[in-house]
Amino acid sequence: MPPKFDPNQEYIVYLKAVGGEVGATSSLAPKIGPLGLSPKKVGEDVAKATKDWKGLKVTVKLVVKNRQAAIEVVPTAASLIIRALKEPPRDRKKVKHVKHSGDLTLEKIIDIARTMRPRSMARHLSGTVKEILGTCQSVGCTVEGSHPHDKVDDINDGTISIPDE
Repeated sequence: MPPKFDPNQEYIVYLKAVGGEVGATSSLAPKIGPLGLSPKKVGEDVAKATKDWKGLKVTVKLVVKNRQAAIEVVPTAASLIIRALKEPPRDRKKVKHVKHSGDLTLEKIIDIARTMRPRSMARHLSGTVKEILGTCQSVGCTVEGSHPHDKVDDINDGTISIPDE
């Protein structure tokens, strides 16, 4: 038998949403319907909270207490990198398989690593920077005009030093 629903308890629900767009209520309903929330209203609130991330897929954290949802965007490394490339939002219905061929500075990468630091499994900031550089490689962008893995090699051999905070 499932546990009894308690409206005073705090429930956390994670969703993937496209920034600035109202998601399909049919995909929201099974997740938040049992908590006593309206999928249509929550979808509109998510669209409002993610309008800075227009066109990017981001993870959204819903904290539900007393049938009220507090919405918080939890960005992934890839979405932070794509946002840092400052590409115009694309029409998801027409443009498919987009190549992100921009160039980022190492300072931007370190800023993204600081944002991702609490969720990283690395012991030091340099390890988190290497994780972000790996994501840059998979996204397809360059870092200061060179391949991201060259920067990882430079960090490993000590050519580039990352300040640890």
